[in-house]
Amino acid sequence: MKITIDKDLVELTPENEHETTNLETLWRLVIDCAGFNKKLEPVGEYIPQKNTYARFVIEGMRTDAVHDSPDPRADKDGSYYCQQCNKYINLKKNERIPICCGKIMEMLD
Repeated sequence: MKITIDKDLVELTPENEHETTNLETLWRLVIDCAGFNKKLEPVGEYIPQKNTYARFVIEGMRTDAVHDSPDPRADKDGSYYCQQCNKYINLKKNERIPICCGKIMEMLD
């Protein structure tokens, strides 16, 4: 896969049939013509000396962890965090709790 970066634009160019199929699948998962497009959010870290891959989660995809609460809301004002990547966010009561790294963010005690 060829990756080209020009300021805030990233272009992915498949270099074989397998990559073309995977890119088309990714495109269909992320793009929702009738609703809201999803975002790719980084998970963990990418250090070439440690990993040969970079990992992303598709924000907004339903996973087993969120099937019970598809639209979770904050019970009160407070800070929420992701146990996977330690991302923090401040929410007010009744704001939607974001999904990060495939799971609903949790209230920071």
